Order: sequence, then C-alpha cells, then structure tokens
Amino acid sequence: MDDRGSGLCCFQCVRSQNIGVVEELGNFKKLIGPGFHFLAWPIQGITGFLSLRIQQIDIRCETKTKDNVFVDVAVAVQYRVVAESAYDAYYRLTDPRGQIQSYVYDVVRSTIPRMELDESFANKKDIASNIFSQLREVMREYGYEILDSLVTDIAPDAKVKASMNEINASRRLKEAMSHKAEADKIKQVKGAEAEAEARYLSGLGVARQRKAIHQGLQAAVAEFSEEVTDAAPKDVMDILLLTQYFDTLSAVGANTLILSHDPANVSEIQAQIGKSFLGTAAEKTLLE
Repeated sequence: MDDRGSGLCCFQCVRSQNIGVVEELGNFKKLIGPGFHFLAWPIQGITGFLSLRIQQIDIRCETKTKDNVFVDVAVAVQYRVVAESAYDAYYRLTDPRGQIQSYVYDVVRSTIPRMELDESFANKKDIASNIFSQLREVMREYGYEILDSLVTDIAPDAKVKASMNEINASRRLKEAMSHKAEADKIKQVKGAEAEAEARYLSGLGVARQRKAIHQGLQAAVAEFSEEVTDAAPKDVMDILLLTQYFDTLSAVGANTLILSHDPANVSEIQAQIGKSFLGTAAEKTLLE
C-alpha cells in the first residue's frame, strides 16, 4: 500500500494534498480527494496516488561552450500536478521526471554552445528563462505545471577555473601597478612643485634681506654723515664693512672652522664691493 493512502478491503483513506486514482475492473473510474472513502472492493480499487505538493528535480548536464570549454550545468526545476488534469498526469506520462530531464538537456545543449564561457555566466537568467518557457508549454499538456526553473551552477573544469583565476589576478595586479605608478608620478610632480615654490620663497626672502641690509647701511651712512661733519661717506662705509667683517668672523668661529685671517682682507673686500657698485652704476647708465 502506498504511504499516501491506507485502508482495508472496501474502506480507503487518502491523505491531504494527494489524489487517489480509482479503477474498476481495470478501467479508470474516478479521482478521489483527501479523506475516507468506500469502494466496492474487489471490483474497485485505488491503483495509485498523485501528490499535489510542489516537487523539485535537480538535473546536471555537461555541454560545451562556444570557446570549446566543457562545463557542467546544474538546473533545478520546480513543478506540481494540476488537480484538474490529474488524469493526464497519471495516465499519459510514465516517467514525468525523465521527460523534464530530457527537455532540460535539449535546451541547455542548444543554448550554451552559442555562448562563450564568460557570456554563459552572465546569461544564466536567460538560460533558465528558455528552459522554463519550453517546459511550461510541453508539460501543461500532460497535467503538470512548471513553477520555476533555475540555473544553480555552471562549473567548468578545475584547470579552467585555475586559469581564469590567474587571468583575473594578473589583470588586477596590472591595474594595481598602473595605479601605483600614477601615484608615484603625482608624488614626484607635487614634490617638484613644492621644491620650486620653496626655492622661489627662499629667493624672495634673500632679496628682502639684502634690500633691508642696503636700506640699513644707507640710513647708517646718512645719520653718521649728519652727526660727524668731517667724515666722508667713504669713511663711514669702511667702518661699516669692518663691523660686518668682524660679525662674520664671530659667526664662523662658532662652527669651529679654521680659516686664514688677515686684517688686509678688509681693504680687499672694500675694493671688491666698490668695483661691484661702480659696475652696476655703469650698466644702469648704458641701459638708460
């Protein structure tokens, strides 16, 4: 006795979500639903049961892609028996699962070979839709309703997987190296710009320092000449140069350097500065 119904002699029970098929002397008599039933046994009897619950069949199909890669495609099909067409579901099909499997093979092996491997991964939804459309029309005639079809997996060979991973890793490494090189370029450009800006500002500082020194010397000469009437501007410059010379020696001496020193150097420096001033004045005259 099938586990979806039970009984003894002329009394039979059909469980929930099941339909019993009753035959009388070998001919179809009627369909009975869940509950307790009286049958004229042995003339009548339940020859089989059909489940109205949703069922799933898992199918694996091997095929080849357009770029000659063999893949193992896993498909899950969900279906159920239509209560109103239970007669067709019981008598017209001997093996509904085998029928569904055959149509899935047909659709998969006619669709995947037109796609490359990467394209087949991207079009899993389209493949599942093709399977659903074909099965729904065919199985409806036999009393079965196809609820959904899913492509759950597309698995190429392990070596193909490893090669695909290496390709992706190489591409990502290339992108990383490109980004790193671009970052180094930006860093060097920004460093050069910062150095140029620093030198520009340093030049401005030196120019302002020299301008301030020049203005200070000019003011000192003017004040000294006003207070000491017999002193010439040349004498004042000699005194200022001597003072600057001694300040320089003090600064250099703080760094423990050994330099040759001769008081006559002051006059040489004075002569060089004088020549420089005269040369600058002459250039200005020529330009004017």
